Amino acid sequence: MKIWQFTEQAYFPAWDPAHESLRNSLPNKFLDPQVAAGLYSRYTDEWQLCDELGINIMVNEHHQTATCMTASAHVPLAILSRITKKARLLCLGHQIGNRQDPVRVAEEIAMIDCYSQGRYEMGFVRGGPFEIWPANAQPVGQTRRFGEAYRLIMKALTTHDGPFNWEGEFFHYRMVNIWPRPLQQPHPPAWFVSIGSGPGAWIAEQRGKLGTFLTGRDSKILFDVYRKRWREMGWGQAPADQLGYLAIVAVADREEEAKRRAHQIAGYIRTGAQLSMHFFNPPGYVPPQANAQAMRMSTRKDYVPAYATVVMSDGSRVHQGRATIDQLIDAHVAFVGTPDQVYEQIKAYNEFVGGCGNLLIMAQGGDLNHADTVDSLTLFSREVMPRLQALPLDAMATAA
Repeated sequence: MKIWQFTEQAYFPAWDPAHESLRNSLPNKFLDPQVAAGLYSRYTDEWQLCDELGINIMVNEHHQTATCMTASAHVPLAILSRITKKARLLCLGHQIGNRQDPVRVAEEIAMIDCYSQGRYEMGFVRGGPFEIWPANAQPVGQTRRFGEAYRLIMKALTTHDGPFNWEGEFFHYRMVNIWPRPLQQPHPPAWFVSIGSGPGAWIAEQRGKLGTFLTGRDSKILFDVYRKRWREMGWGQAPADQLGYLAIVAVADREEEAKRRAHQIAGYIRTGAQLSMHFFNPPGYVPPQANAQAMRMSTRKDYVPAYATVVMSDGSRVHQGRATIDQLIDAHVAFVGTPDQVYEQIKAYNEFVGGCGNLLIMAQGGDLNHADTVDSLTLFSREVMPRLQALPLDAMATAA
């Protein structure tokens, strides 16, 4: 099992319940550049520590938000490509459904792959509904735009016999001929993200790696859809290394201390809903049929959108923003406790989903401080990670 450390590099000093929204419309007067500069240095130090501990690194990006200061995933990845030596570097990922320049993305991918001596892994995401406004993008047709951008990037990375022309629905280039080309051939490993079962079959068809974030017990559904389509393509059993799951992870010598740390990290979940209502669902972002169904369901007094809930072991659903740490542990959204407890929780999750080859750990989030983050990461790498390498993965998936 490969381990990856993830943090959104949040600017948590601006997390105030009095703000209507932490995304898009929060004025940047609430950010102190001196504090932001210090946080960037601190987060980079923690990633650099991961390289020393044998933990890989994952970076994502969001825009115009106090929940994530990574406005470009490739900026920190370019830095990390030179100050780390062993860690794989994963971008998960670029919001290419909103980007205007997919060829530029391909150029940056190739550059960082060369700078890192072939340690880069590329990831592509459609982008959340709230990303439409910062990108000044069109929500209608965004899925088609994402697909075309991905095909153009892949063609740019793998074409080596001279310029080619591209005339698509969304992108038009007279001459595409990127320099350099990536060190990993034919291209770096490709990842995609899904929190619903819909894209799983398409991701399998691309032979891409599927990553899902904080979906807990629902992640088994996503993995099963992916594995089913992989078999239908005639490729046998999907390797467990094709699957990745992101969870909150907090380790300490005492269970109570680990839960305190997890509570701070889970601020990431609790602030996710602090968003002005009109940013949740821009017209055209989801199909009309899905909106109609949601409107019918919303008339129920007990209605909570599925994406805002976590599934408990008894099948009930709990609103993720109000879930306790014990409930998040039960839902496989968080792995928390002493090293022995965290190992047993991850082992149980691995058995539940039938094998997962990549664990993306959110060991820093919210206002968890540097000392606690370093201690948690160190304990995890020393006392949990070695045991995870012995977990059966592909054999379990075959039996599932």
